[in-house]
Amino acid sequence: MMERGAQGPSGSASGTATTVHPSVAPQRVALPESDAPLWAIVFAGGIGSRFWPLSTPSRPKPLLRLVSEQPLLVDTVHRLAPAIPADRVLVLTSRDIAPAIREALVTVPEMNILVEPRPLGTAAALAWGAQEVARRAGPHTLCVAMHADLAVGYPDEFRRVLRRAGAVAEREDALVAVGVRPTRVEPGFGYIQPGAAVDASHPLGDGGVHEVSAFVEKPSAAEAAARIESGALWHAGILVGTATGFLSQLDERTLELRDGFDALRAGNLPAFVGSIRSVGIERGLLERGPRLLVIPGDFEWDDVGTWASLRRARALDDDGNGVVGSAHFVDADSNIVHGETGVVVLYGVSKMLVVTLPGLTFVTPLERASDLKPLLDALPGSMRIDPTGGAA
Repeated sequence: MMERGAQGPSGSASGTATTVHPSVAPQRVALPESDAPLWAIVFAGGIGSRFWPLSTPSRPKPLLRLVSEQPLLVDTVHRLAPAIPADRVLVLTSRDIAPAIREALVTVPEMNILVEPRPLGTAAALAWGAQEVARRAGPHTLCVAMHADLAVGYPDEFRRVLRRAGAVAEREDALVAVGVRPTRVEPGFGYIQPGAAVDASHPLGDGGVHEVSAFVEKPSAAEAAARIESGALWHAGILVGTATGFLSQLDERTLELRDGFDALRAGNLPAFVGSIRSVGIERGLLERGPRLLVIPGDFEWDDVGTWASLRRARALDDDGNGVVGSAHFVDADSNIVHGETGVVVLYGVSKMLVVTLPGLTFVTPLERASDLKPLLDALPGSMRIDPTGGAA
């Protein structure tokens, strides 16, 4: 989905792009919002091979223009303001894509781009980011930890939810996850099982905060369906807590990091990196039972994880086609076109992906585009790294 009031991707189609969602976010009980300064820790590592052939070492996923005219990471940083200005945004990224990240994020101070010497995993990246926030702004400073590749329909409501979550994290001395009501069975997401309401007068359905009774990362399709039936929410990949709250929970529960915390606190990053093992936040912390609360997020969230997800994140024409570039559709529906050269014409086809780059055209059914690993394994290494062979 596009942000409400945002400019959609350019392109032409046989139908007119339509917005099928309401123009305002659903209204909830007005919970208190924190007015304390918020910092953001944004994870922007990795190339993003699921978006091949667009995503390459020279053009990593965080810098792709998949949802709007801006790269995903730039959209994320802009969306945080004014609740979190760019000088309070820390971006964790990998060494191979750091130069491109710095070039794209002109509003973020260079000292806020934290470059991992090797892939650390998001748990270690969170620890490093939280330690930096504690060092710069104090241990009780509120932090929002999130990924760079999410789509949001209502940015104002998104920022309000972050401030509400901040107020809850301060009051309850807990980590707060943002949960989203599922619209389908999605085994690739994390699932939050709400428990008791923190305030019985404000249940989840009214936007209230609940304890989390269980967190399950990437369950089977059958378990995901059962979780949804029992009231589970999707994990939006957004956590809010104080810097010291994140650090203490990681130190207590994430065994893969435990040997490195003394070095991290001392500011010895090489020793920290050399003492830890890579693990993600979800499996390394959230599944291990910290005190975790959940607050609902009604801001039209979606994970921009695969080509197929773009049919939810992009503006569509009347036949459900999403396009960047120039395309014409005749008796064609539910397709995604990303064209950077020429004109694409689709006739009599449905649910196809077409990507055109200088020197390369990629076509596949959208259902196959969710798992490109077999394709990439079969291609020469040079095509995986530079699909167009350097074509301009």
